[in-house]
Amino acid sequence: MLEKTYEPAAVEQRIYEAWVATEAFKAGAGAKPGAETFSIVIPPPNVTGSLHIGHALNNTIQDIMIRFERMRGKDVLWQPGTDHAGIATQMIVERQLMERQQPGRREMGREKFLERVWEWKAESGGTILNQLKRLGASADWSRERFTMDAGLSEAVQKVFVALFEKGLIYRAKRLVNWHPGLETAISDLEVENIETNGKMWHLRYPIEGSTETITVATTRPETMLGDVAVAVNPEDERYKHLVGKHVILPLVGRRIPIIADEYADPELGSGAVKITPAHDFNDFEVGQRHGLKPINIFTSTATLNNTVPVAYRGLDRFVARDKIVAELEASGVLVWIDEKKIMVPYDEKTKLVVIEPFLTDQWFVNAEVLAQPALASVREGRTRFVPKSYENTYYAWMENIKPWCISRQLWWGHQIPAWYGPRLNTDPDFNNGAAGPKFFVAGSEAEAVKQAQAYYGRQIEVFTAGLNSVDYIKAYNGFDTTQRDRLNAETWAVRKQKDPFAEYSDSKVPLHRDEDVLDTWFSSALWPFSTMGWPHETPELAKYYPTDVLVTGFDIIFFWVARMMMMGLEFTGTEPFHTVYMHALVRDEKGQKMSKTKGNVIDPLKLIDEYGADATRFTLAAMAAQGRDMRLAISRVEGYRNFVTKLWNAARFLEMNGCGRVEGFDPKLNTLALNRWIVGATARAVASVTKAIEDYKFNEAANAAYDFVWGTFCDWYVELAKPVMTGENAAEKAETQATAAFVLDQILKLLHPFMPFVTEELWAETGKTGPARDRLLVISEWPDLAGLEDAEADAELDWLLSLVTGIRSVRQEMNVPAGAKIRLVVVGAGAETGTRLEAQLAALTRLARLETVDYVDDVPPDSAQLVLGEATFALPLAGVIDLAAERARLTKDIAKIDDEVDKIDKKLGNEQFVSKAKPEVIEEQRARRAEALDRRARLAEALARLS
Repeated sequence: MLEKTYEPAAVEQRIYEAWVATEAFKAGAGAKPGAETFSIVIPPPNVTGSLHIGHALNNTIQDIMIRFERMRGKDVLWQPGTDHAGIATQMIVERQLMERQQPGRREMGREKFLERVWEWKAESGGTILNQLKRLGASADWSRERFTMDAGLSEAVQKVFVALFEKGLIYRAKRLVNWHPGLETAISDLEVENIETNGKMWHLRYPIEGSTETITVATTRPETMLGDVAVAVNPEDERYKHLVGKHVILPLVGRRIPIIADEYADPELGSGAVKITPAHDFNDFEVGQRHGLKPINIFTSTATLNNTVPVAYRGLDRFVARDKIVAELEASGVLVWIDEKKIMVPYDEKTKLVVIEPFLTDQWFVNAEVLAQPALASVREGRTRFVPKSYENTYYAWMENIKPWCISRQLWWGHQIPAWYGPRLNTDPDFNNGAAGPKFFVAGSEAEAVKQAQAYYGRQIEVFTAGLNSVDYIKAYNGFDTTQRDRLNAETWAVRKQKDPFAEYSDSKVPLHRDEDVLDTWFSSALWPFSTMGWPHETPELAKYYPTDVLVTGFDIIFFWVARMMMMGLEFTGTEPFHTVYMHALVRDEKGQKMSKTKGNVIDPLKLIDEYGADATRFTLAAMAAQGRDMRLAISRVEGYRNFVTKLWNAARFLEMNGCGRVEGFDPKLNTLALNRWIVGATARAVASVTKAIEDYKFNEAANAAYDFVWGTFCDWYVELAKPVMTGENAAEKAETQATAAFVLDQILKLLHPFMPFVTEELWAETGKTGPARDRLLVISEWPDLAGLEDAEADAELDWLLSLVTGIRSVRQEMNVPAGAKIRLVVVGAGAETGTRLEAQLAALTRLARLETVDYVDDVPPDSAQLVLGEATFALPLAGVIDLAAERARLTKDIAKIDDEVDKIDKKLGNEQFVSKAKPEVIEEQRARRAEALDRRARLAEALARLS
């Protein structure tokens, strides 16, 4: 016997444990022999993470597809796992050490610190996956992976070495986003540009050998110490005569050129711009085009270094800014200051540290080469985006791709497989700008040692050959004593390296490993194939790769999606997925982006606690329209909690009315139009939901299921079936009970991908009577009801529903008291309508609250009318309501709405309002207007009925 109420908290954990215990989520569970495969890799959440509403939406959509395809008998794999989240994890552990007043990272040393990180991961790293389980995620947890586990680390190392050997990974000095607090490069995704009250300082630079000056502007005056040029547009007539001349940099005295470059916009400010290649990304590109040598003025902690005048050395960048501005003003260089809003790049995590463009040696991937096959895959249709409009975003990124900085100055992560030794002056690269140590990239330290031995052996041969040359002997004889002593020392140092490791034990080879680690996105780019065992040829890789669908957010198209495409094609020869489904952003009910500062963040775990996982999931699915941000209101979750309750109550009603499953029941043998109609309606609902899921229209799928279950089944079928279930006709009663139980089974299957917990519970409870269930709902077959539609039954019941709906609308519009029974008169009815009226008279009078149904020749006066088919149906209202008062009320309400719409139109027609109002305010006004016009149309229709 079903409980009176459904309590999610009492059911969900028990149901989930049953799924896990029976291995219902394992790859291939429930699959038919020789079944087609379907696989998805979860976008690995950060190991530091906690479930937020975006995760909930993303994983709900994935789980809908996974459960749907599993029920369709496919061999399904949903591959779970987490990302090691380099910066975030290291920050958490360092903060923990600080709070506990324990030695810091550098005091501990790398090895001990990493041990602490692994300890933290073991204690707290599984939080988000456990939260996903509360949501109902049916991933194969037996295959859980972590981007730092041994198998994935092997894949990362192999890819790095392979790309290096192909010349696609290299080390270079370039501009990167630099975090001065953490002293590391970070990705663009870890930078948040925040609008801030700022200033624009206008500075006057003197032209060398002239009384002329040229004015430039900057929001960061401290960077002027690193200026190497002033740029003007080549077409700007004001400055053509200055191109090729020089200015004298104030405070520094450096002579810098005036160059012509299209980067300078003649319409912006003075048309002249200062060029600081070491501290601005655009300036860096200008510097590259003109061969300008960048001057880095900052240390790694954003204090000023020794390249600047002594007065500023060691100052924090913002302290230096104030000092520089004061001195520029005192010397007359500062012309004026504009107060303005500017975008300042902050650390995305804390929003406290200003990120600095910083020139530093880093490892890079030549992404432009890897991007070409990935571009072709989308252009040629092998991978598609849903919605398709995101393909343009993908193209924009990929066609303008820059070198990818993959090194991070952290300890937690995949340590770069490069080892360093001294670079000898016999190396041809030594005199070609390759200053610094020689590095050896290899899959292991032993392999690096072999490379080093080969390198130093070659250099010894070159050096020895040089010692025996006539030119060398002549040069040696011409050296003074100091020069000879220096050369002899160099000679000895090189000769020692004929056997460079002779003086060292195996554990103390004279190479040291690069201390940097790889960007987290590097390992994530390998996720679709590394999780399945690559670089080894595993059965899983052969079966489930390439995967089918990737579900992700639009903000990481470039950071993750594009890089998976590039790496997948490079190392497996095929795209990692055929479809990329881009879900939209979840906003609050007013359309604002959620943030802690606004206090409008909706916690999905609290939603689950209060309303249950099923209501939370169904809300997200029902609102997941393609290409449109979601406005999430708690009232919607409450509404879908009521839907869960409606389903439970419907199942209880059927149980109390003897509706049990019947062995061998065949819906094709039904005789009652009502039962033939509901079976056909179920078939149509299954087809609609199936197609919508296949088309990635999850909102349409959820709403089609909702409309059928609540509207068609509960509101119509159950109500129409009540008299039959309690009637005296045993055959009709048995047929209706069996049909109701059959349809409920189909409903449980239909809703399961969206609402897995309540449907699994009802599946178990309703299975306690009738034929034994042979499997859990999660691995049961998706409904196949093709051929069960009945046109004749559909026509008859659709007619009845339309007539009842019409009468109910008239009653509501005319303010007919709910308890009043009224007369219905029928004019011009044909034979078919007469037959239907006779067959459905009892249902019609009960559902429409009619006193009598009469046939007449003419419509009585003061009647509200509606037309259905050839017949006119009229409700005489004289004596039931005050018709004159009702006309007056309707007229007044219409006028009130007209006034409301007029006010909205004036607002929306006001350019000043539209330009200043927030987008969500404008959208709200438009929505109010549309709703008002809809109300007006209904009232006008009601008034017309009374005319």
